[in-house]
Amino acid sequence: MDEKKLSFGIALGLLKAGSKVQRTGWNGKGMYLELIPANGWTRLFGNTTDFKNLPWIGMKTADDMFVPWLASQTDILAEDWSTYE
Repeated sequence: MDEKKLSFGIALGLLKAGSKVQRTGWNGKGMYLELIPANGWTRLFGNTTDFKNLPWIGMKTADDMFVPWLASQTDILAEDWSTYE
């Protein structure tokens, strides 16, 4: 883990550039965020061209799951972001 603490804006820029990021304030070990590009996922209901895929941010959880993530106000205002190695 990079010890340099970052704002959410910088962490978001790093996500867009392909890095994984995390917060020091998160309780679980091994948790991080990763940007899933529009062409990086497939739909469960078949190969369709009816919809345009959009990028999204996913979180690797402490219990080794991967879920869509939505920033809280606390996350947005936090200054304890860092890259995940």
